[in-house]
Amino acid sequence: MATGEEELYVRYYVGHIGKFGHEFLEFEFRPDGKLRYANSSNYKNDTLIRKEVYVSPSLIQELKRIVTDSEILKEDDKLWPVPDRVGRQELEIVMGKEHISFTTAKIGSLVDVQESKDPEGLRVFYYLIQDLKCLVFSLISLHFKIKPI
Repeated sequence: MATGEEELYVRYYVGHIGKFGHEFLEFEFRPDGKLRYANSSNYKNDTLIRKEVYVSPSLIQELKRIVTDSEILKEDDKLWPVPDRVGRQELEIVMGKEHISFTTAKIGSLVDVQESKDPEGLRVFYYLIQDLKCLVFSLISLHFKIKPI
């Protein structure tokens, strides 16, 4: 169980190499409170978007709660789909003395989750990623105006 004193590190990456080059989304929350965000889509000559912002200790506490409540630290990715030409996802979490690192294929929808060899574990991963993405996109849009030219 997470306590308020534990340091937290969370990194998520999803990407692939396709006809537009290396396209990816990556973000990390560092123990010092820095949120780093990068989004690279070469579609229509889009440019790499990089943003950094410091978040409050209360947001880090909420992030710890989200991670803890998801129970992702109890999961194992050995039965999850392996990355393929469609792409890969990586999730790394360090919370206190616990350290997990997952790698799997891109998940298109819940159908991919249901048809996997570990639907329960992959569902935990899928919903946690949805929550983390919503949080990060909200924070980035609150702090920065990101408009394509």
